[in-house]
Amino acid sequence: MTVLWGRRANKTSVKQGILEAYETLAERYNTLIDRKPHNAHYDRPNTLKLLGNVEGKHILDAGCGPGKYAEELFSRGAEVVGFDLSPKMVSLAKERNDRPDNFFVHDLSKPLHMLDNEQFDMVVSALALHYVEDWNPLVKEFWRVLKKSGSVVVSIEHPFFVYTYFKSKKYFEVEAVSAIWKGFGGRVKVPSYRRSLMDCLQPFTANGFYIDDLIEPLPVPEFEALDPRHFKELLEFPAFMCFKAIKRS
Repeated sequence: MTVLWGRRANKTSVKQGILEAYETLAERYNTLIDRKPHNAHYDRPNTLKLLGNVEGKHILDAGCGPGKYAEELFSRGAEVVGFDLSPKMVSLAKERNDRPDNFFVHDLSKPLHMLDNEQFDMVVSALALHYVEDWNPLVKEFWRVLKKSGSVVVSIEHPFFVYTYFKSKKYFEVEAVSAIWKGFGGRVKVPSYRRSLMDCLQPFTANGFYIDDLIEPLPVPEFEALDPRHFKELLEFPAFMCFKAIKRS
C-alpha cells in the first residue's frame, strides 16, 4: 500500500516521519543490509562502480545509514566521515566500523557547518537525497566541502519509477509521498520526496557541477537467486538511478 501526500504535507511532519521510520527500521535494516538484494546486488555495486578507485581518498558519506558504504570504502583504502539523521543508524555505523569519531548525527537539509572548505575528495550519498525537499542548499555545501575537481556520487529512486509507482499526476512538481515498507519486518510508513529528472540534475548543474556519468542500473547476477521476480522487473525497468557530478573550478 502507498499513500500519496502531495502538496498538503507539512515539512515538519515529513521530516519527523522519516526520522521515526528509520529509528524503527534501524536494527533490522542493519541486519539485512549486507545481503538484501536491492541494496547488496543492485544499488551498491553500481554506486561503487561510479566511485571508482578510492584508495587514499577522503570521502564524506552523506546519509550514511548503518555504515555499510563506509565499511566498503574503508576496506578499499579510503578515509570516511559519515552522518545521518537517525541516531540509531549513526550508532550502528560506529559499531560496524569501530570508528566512533567518524560518524555523527546531522540533518541533510542543514548546513554542514562542522566541516571545512575543500576537506573531501568525494561525497557519496546513497539512497538518501530523496528524503530532502530542496537540494540546492545541500549541493552548495557539497561544492564547498569538496576539493578542486572533487566528485559527488548519488543514488536515488529513479524519477520515472516513482512517478509511476505513486500514480502522480504532476510530474514537474516536487511532491511529498509515502510508502509502506514490508521488507524489514512489520509495516513501516516511510515518507520521501518525488521529483522530476530535471529536478534531480539541475541542482548540481546550477550550483557548480557538471554531470560526468549517469547509470540506470541493472541488477547483478547474484540478485536472481534471491529474488527472481524483482530481478526480472529490474531488467525491464529501473527502480534506481545513479550519477556522478564533478565540481567545476
